[in-house]
Amino acid sequence: MSSQQTDFVDQLRVDDTKRSQKTFALDGQRRVPLRTRIKNSWQLYLLVAPAIIWVVIFAYWPMYGIQIAFRNYTPVGGITGSEWVGLDHFTRFVTSHNFGLLLKNTLVLALYELIAGFPIPIILALALNGVRQKYFSRVVQLITYAPNFISVVVVVGILVMLLDPQTGIVQHMLSLLGIQSPAFLTDPAWFRHTYVWSGIWQTAGFSAIIYLAALSSVPPELHEAAKVDGASHLRRMWHIDVPAILPIAVVLMILSVGSIMSVGFEKVLLMQNPLNLTVSQVIDTYVYEVGLKSPIPQYSYATAIGLFRSVIGLILLIAVNAFARRTAKAGLF
Repeated sequence: MSSQQTDFVDQLRVDDTKRSQKTFALDGQRRVPLRTRIKNSWQLYLLVAPAIIWVVIFAYWPMYGIQIAFRNYTPVGGITGSEWVGLDHFTRFVTSHNFGLLLKNTLVLALYELIAGFPIPIILALALNGVRQKYFSRVVQLITYAPNFISVVVVVGILVMLLDPQTGIVQHMLSLLGIQSPAFLTDPAWFRHTYVWSGIWQTAGFSAIIYLAALSSVPPELHEAAKVDGASHLRRMWHIDVPAILPIAVVLMILSVGSIMSVGFEKVLLMQNPLNLTVSQVIDTYVYEVGLKSPIPQYSYATAIGLFRSVIGLILLIAVNAFARRTAKAGLF
């Protein structure tokens, strides 16, 4: 055997010895008791403890009350002392005359908000990323991001003042132009438009920042090489910027579809009135009505409706995530 072959074999033996020692060290590290690891790194465990306690108290402990949906809950009997009725409340909700209307209003409003609101932050982020004057880009970004700090109550108050049929600014402006102002707040045909586009105005800037953060990781060399090849700005945007934000867009799309059954409760309730109730009554507001607002609160029935909504949302989340992983090769999990 030549000297070179001998050196190569010796090197392989040395590598195998190092690998076995490393494996032995890892095995020994795994055998360290949990108490010892906590004692050695108690600062890190103390740092993460408030978040764990918060999740346990506010996310996992309330799951104990889910069994109310399967009982005829009464405050006197308590959760475990109330009569077990199984799926009776779910059957009652699915077979009720309100089920079709509630499901339709919830899905139409959520899909309208998703279709109209999802691409706008992407377009805004691509436009801001392509602006050469950074001062102008920052000013526009600040103006579009500021409404995100306004609470839902204030936003609805602004809508009432602007769209009031008697004293609203929009009413006066349309009157000066000779256009009859529609009843934005009371006409059922205008409720969804008012709800969706005011929400886009409030949240588009914040969502655009997420995409801008993804675009900041794109190497400038890609755009410079595309310029040398003669690619226009639109082609560079389509072939470089869009693929860069596609994974983030897929994740946000999956989360949006997962919450499609949970339309914004506060805003819908604040904009709701007896005249637009045929389109504004969604599952969340119906749960509030039968569970808390009713003269005789139906706690078990309201809990069953909320659990039904959550299960449907979970199924949609898993289905859309599986579809995204097959098509776009990206997903939430």
